[in-house]
This record gives sequence, structure tokens and C-alpha cells, in this order.
Amino acid sequence: MGGWTGPPPAPIVTGLAGGSLAGPISLSESGIAVLKAIFTWWNGVTIGAWFTINKSSKLVGEDESGNRYYEARTNKGSYDQRKRRYVIYKGYAEASKISPDWHGWMHYTFDEPPTVEPFKVKSWEKPHVPNLTGTINAWRPKGSIARTGERPPATGDYQAWKPK
Repeated sequence: MGGWTGPPPAPIVTGLAGGSLAGPISLSESGIAVLKAIFTWWNGVTIGAWFTINKSSKLVGEDESGNRYYEARTNKGSYDQRKRRYVIYKGYAEASKISPDWHGWMHYTFDEPPTVEPFKVKSWEKPHVPNLTGTINAWRPKGSIARTGERPPATGDYQAWKPK
């Protein structure tokens, strides 16, 4: 059916299933991962940051969570004449995922990274746990809407304040 205007135009994008138009094109998981790497910083590292860090820095180590730590090869461009230090998070970018030993190195408290000079853990220190606020693993007290939404019954030990 073209009528007086000619044949219908060919589609710009065609699906390859059987050579015909197969409907909307879906992105594979790898395609979505590439788009996330290009446009989102909170899912780990952007491609631009990854190239910059890998070009100008050396890998120093990796922690038990899979975060990777880098240090610049030179102090060029540094306002305080120190080599810059970077972390590339595994998964979601959240600063509380950095353990105390790597945190001390990142903030120049320790000169040597934990891979060279291990952090001495005191007997009274608890293991590192990242901040889970805002995640599905966050602590939710009894009566929280996110938990069950049902408040516990009143115990009768509350006295309301009355102005005099």
C-alpha cells in the first residue's frame, strides 16, 4: 500500500529475528552494564574515571569487600604535594564500605597501605560493618512501617507532659 506517495519507508531499526521487524529492541545485561558505567557514578565507577585512574595511578591493593585502591604515580596537580589516592568500589558506591585500615590509608593517617603494613586490630574492636541505612538490610525497630507497620501495645508506663 503506497498510494500516490510511493511505498512505505523502510524502518530505521529492524529486529534480526527471521529478518523481520521483531518489535522493541531489548538491551542485554552487558548492554545495560555498559550504559550504567557510562552514565552513573553510584554503581561503581564511570568509564571516564576508570580510564583516568588506570592511566595515572597504580593498583595498591584490594580489601575483603572487593574494593580496589589506587595511588597516583606522581603528585603532579596536587595542591598539598601528596599523591592522590582513589578507591573503585565493587558494586554500589558507599563510603562506609571502606574498612578502617583502608580508611586510614585513604585519608593519609597511615603512610603505608594495609597490604604493606597490616592494620593492628585491638582485642576490643568489633569487625567492620558498612552503614546499611537506606538498604533492605537496614535495622527496622518494632512498629516501623518498613517492618510490619504494627505498633506494639502501650505498656502504661508513659505519662504525658502537662503544662502548669
